[in-house]
Amino acid sequence: MAIMKNVLETIGNTPLVNLERLVKHWQLDGRILAKLDNLNPTGSKKDRIALGMIRAAERKGLLKPGQTVIEETSGNTGNGLALVCSLLGYPFIAVMSKGNSIERVRISQALGAKVVRVDQAPGSKPGAVSSADMDLVMAETERLTKELGAFYVGQFSNADNALSQETTGDEMWEQSGGKIDAIADFIGTGGGFTGIAASMRRHSPNVRCYVVEPANVPYYGKNDKNTPKEGGHRIQGGGYGREIPFLDRSLITDCVSITDDEAIECVRLLSSMEGIFCGFSSGAHAAAARKLLQGSEKGKTVAIVICDTGLKYLSTDLYS
Repeated sequence: MAIMKNVLETIGNTPLVNLERLVKHWQLDGRILAKLDNLNPTGSKKDRIALGMIRAAERKGLLKPGQTVIEETSGNTGNGLALVCSLLGYPFIAVMSKGNSIERVRISQALGAKVVRVDQAPGSKPGAVSSADMDLVMAETERLTKELGAFYVGQFSNADNALSQETTGDEMWEQSGGKIDAIADFIGTGGGFTGIAASMRRHSPNVRCYVVEPANVPYYGKNDKNTPKEGGHRIQGGGYGREIPFLDRSLITDCVSITDDEAIECVRLLSSMEGIFCGFSSGAHAAAARKLLQGSEKGKTVAIVICDTGLKYLSTDLYS
């Protein structure tokens, strides 16, 4: 392998592994393939979109040399942007809810970012970011953007988010030899699902694409825009009970609801049985794949993404 110019060149091209032990443990008929995007430089899949959105903004002339960059984040996108902005010479501010884990704050700070932490809404549970919490984070982000004349990345509405994650799907398809029947992806910004699903459908229109949601915030599963915005779930990085601007509904085959307990059980099994140290949403992905292989995808191959590293959750009781 050649010497790389800098760490940005190490983003992407992560391994795809067969979760044989888990499938055997669960006595499933089929196969689960896991894309190890927790091996990106800051430990999450969001390094891809951080680099993709900043490079796209440069190409489009939206980001000026030395301009401050700002973004609301649950932490992973902030970590990725902190890395990218540091190497490319942009001051970066991450705006986060105090409901997100402290490790994500400290990683961004270590990479040179300023982190603004926003109090949770009344009634919100620590460690469980609700839609109301995100409203407060977005309001503070908007205020700071105007005050500082900053470039606002806007991962929830920036089409370059999804475009950046089409590479994930392309890599998965190539690595599997085109043998993927279905994918399952937890909805945060919607970029992961939309990007990977769009990639899969380019390769084969027969790939089924499942949205994964917290069981108590089934926004897309109910297909009901009036679903109450509620917090309480612990799967950080998504499940906000709100419409996602660029999520392509036409790509959705169906939705799979996962409880906190199911996600946590699978996180711990991924670590202890497969040696994959990861976070809540990765556990939700594994739990969804299990349900699919027990039902509509029995005997098939389901692909998932390992979104981030368990190192970002040591302050929680995820591995207690």
